[in-house]
Amino acid sequence: MPKEQTQQPSTEKSKEVKIVAKQVFTLSDIEKNPRALRLLYIVNNVGSISEKALQYLLYYMKEAGVDLKYAFTTIGGVPTSRELMNEILSLKYVGLLESLPNRKIVLTGLGKEFLAKNSNALSEEEKNLLNKALEDVKPKIIPIDAEVDIRLKKQSRR
Repeated sequence: MPKEQTQQPSTEKSKEVKIVAKQVFTLSDIEKNPRALRLLYIVNNVGSISEKALQYLLYYMKEAGVDLKYAFTTIGGVPTSRELMNEILSLKYVGLLESLPNRKIVLTGLGKEFLAKNSNALSEEEKNLLNKALEDVKPKIIPIDAEVDIRLKKQSRR
């Protein structure tokens, strides 16, 4: 008589594939999004900026009265916005922003063309308001951007 094999519970760990649905963005979606256009305008005027410094910049601008409609959560004195990070990710996805090796984000050539073509979506009054707020808040951001550079240099030495 053949022996019956008893099944033992498997002790192996199975790997599950997690599928995360992301909304697909196109350039026409960005054209219709005034918040994204303002973000592109700010990044263009600043030049290159780390994502951390950009979060601080927009948080300080909100405190100064220029609200770009991003919801910020402050944890331990550090402002973070999931909406802003998703917006940056979508702008990278469509090729309007890119990350440099030094972890700074800048407008791509396509981003500059797109902003020039759609700059009429922002009124002169709004541009002046953004420029004034940038001028006032930018000195607070320089040390934060420098901190990101220093950390990156320390990591590259290891």
